[in-house]
Amino acid sequence: MDLVVITGMSGAGRRTAAHAMEDLGWYVVDNLPPAMLPAFLTYLDGERVERVVVGLDVRSRGDLEQIPALFEAVAPLAGSPQVVFLEASDPEIVKRQESSRRPVPLQGTGTLLDGIRAERRMMSALRASADMVIDTTGLTPHQLTHRIEAAYGPHGAALTVMIMSFGFKNGLPLDADMVFDVRFLPNPHWVPDLRPQTGLSLAVSAYVQNSDLAGHFLDELVALFTTAAAGYVVEGKRLVTLAIGCTGGKHRSVAVAEAFARRLETDYAVAVMHRDLGRE
Repeated sequence: MDLVVITGMSGAGRRTAAHAMEDLGWYVVDNLPPAMLPAFLTYLDGERVERVVVGLDVRSRGDLEQIPALFEAVAPLAGSPQVVFLEASDPEIVKRQESSRRPVPLQGTGTLLDGIRAERRMMSALRASADMVIDTTGLTPHQLTHRIEAAYGPHGAALTVMIMSFGFKNGLPLDADMVFDVRFLPNPHWVPDLRPQTGLSLAVSAYVQNSDLAGHFLDELVALFTTAAAGYVVEGKRLVTLAIGCTGGKHRSVAVAEAFARRLETDYAVAVMHRDLGRE
């Protein structure tokens, strides 16, 4: 069977990710004590369940050190599990937890930040071994769902490419595998008729791509990614995130991300997300 383990920081969106997997037809169980994993998968194997998602969080802290051995124990049934780790910045988690009015599991008598930092330390080894790390800082639940669907939806491709546009002024996407800067291209912001539009409009897209630099850059980008993609497939990586940034994430990065997606979609499963569109 296919086994995906969803874990990560409290408040980083683990339940949203689990619900997205359930909507995709996976059998989902949340907060399973890790020690029960072998017996649980044996039962599901008897029921002919083929795709399983297990949610693990820091409440299972007594069993966290056993996880590598448990993964080896279930290998005959599920091979090597795919581990998805969700994280977010400390301020983002504080904001989310305060809105829910709930403490984090390791907070105890300390502050919310004390609990978050203790949890981050305890989960560090699991994060380091994860197959996919998704930073949900600034992502809406819909955007996180889109990321999960891109990785585990029914596309049937060996490799899915998530192309993300962003604005440098809003910070780098920490979970990107590759980051490219397109601030060297002509900026539609300085053209009065184009300024209110976005990179999704034909006029802005044409303005950006009519530059000789844009065509040459896209040619080189496709060649570079094609080289790297072969290695990603060999290493068993399911989702690769390429981030393309301009100043605000409204014009150039959006136009280039869309153009790059069109060049890749004949050979790969491609999803596009515009992280900062609408934030200006």
